[in-house]
Amino acid sequence: MAARWNLVAQWAAAAFAGLVLLGCDPQRIDALEEGVATEADVRKQFGEPEKIWDAPGGGRTFEYNRQPAGHRNYMITIGPDGKMSALRQVLTPENFAKVQPGMMMEDVRKMLGKPMKITPYDLQREVVYDWRYLQAPNTSMVFSVVFNTDYRVLRTGSVLDPQAPENKVQ
Repeated sequence: MAARWNLVAQWAAAAFAGLVLLGCDPQRIDALEEGVATEADVRKQFGEPEKIWDAPGGGRTFEYNRQPAGHRNYMITIGPDGKMSALRQVLTPENFAKVQPGMMMEDVRKMLGKPMKITPYDLQREVVYDWRYLQAPNTSMVFSVVFNTDYRVLRTGSVLDPQAPENKVQ
């Protein structure tokens, strides 16, 4: 029973942290200007990145994840000159459309960031990665990517977020 309460407390803390981060993101973003802000400025505003990816041309892309409670993931590219060259919220229909059958899992991760949940289906020999996002104007959705055992994309899809209060059946 104590383990269950510990799990509930951890989930509640993560959800609260996600809400706090959501409120801070616009302020953090407004403080950064492409071509002017430095890596130090980015780290000051956003903290340590979840992951650092190599970017084309010798730059690096910092991943700032807002999953599982949030609806956004940010990729911030630092050019070889040490200046921020791009700041993107990557959980978008345009990026989801780029995820195609046969793509490798690492390429999807570089594009969308860390998912909110990874679910293995051993009998089907599949693994599903889920990302929470907002469909305009403010509908909470889940984008899913199904991978085979070689971690290549089989298919994708979106559904209403079953955890969102506005989507729960009364």
